[in-house]
Amino acid sequence: MRYNDVDSGEPLFARQEQIYKESLLNEKEKHTIADLEKLPEDRRVELVDGVFYDMAEPLIIHQNIVGEIFAQFRNHIKEKMGKCRPYVAPVGVQLFADDDRTLVEPDVFVVCDPDKQNNPKRIIGGPDLVVEVLSPSNKKYDMVIKKQMYSEAKVREYWIVDPEAHYVFVYDFENSNITYIYTFDDPIPVKIYDNDFSIDLTEFM
Repeated sequence: MRYNDVDSGEPLFARQEQIYKESLLNEKEKHTIADLEKLPEDRRVELVDGVFYDMAEPLIIHQNIVGEIFAQFRNHIKEKMGKCRPYVAPVGVQLFADDDRTLVEPDVFVVCDPDKQNNPKRIIGGPDLVVEVLSPSNKKYDMVIKKQMYSEAKVREYWIVDPEAHYVFVYDFENSNITYIYTFDDPIPVKIYDNDFSIDLTEFM
């Protein structure tokens, strides 16, 4: 199933997106990656346009799904001897090389460009594919704020996995503004591999 982002679905998030933009305008102090690195080690945050977002401790189902998706990507890439490499949180991603005010930790992501993996501390530049698994506390953050940010960073494909509703929303940024919607019963094709490989989440139904 799919729908057009312009014609349906996305206007539902327009008001939350505006709230986010207004919050940034009202933010007096813009933080940087250097500020983030000074925080206590037991405080997990992401940095988006100079604003810290605290990350709640994930639920067990969240971690199980994250681990399974990562394992399936890793196994496929190894089997095909592919050039891409999968990563799992908490690996940091500086989405824009010339911007030190944004650093995120996607749940699962795939990077194919070796130049983006040269920094020993973090990935520099947008991944080819990003997967975020929703938690009760981060739905707006992943579905509105991060979606816009990943699109701007030239991420080719973005997945939002909803463990409660058993849906996966796939945004094919590279080819269209169409959103594909799958259930956990469906094989979920990977667009960056031309749909030649699919993720299986049926065990989580």
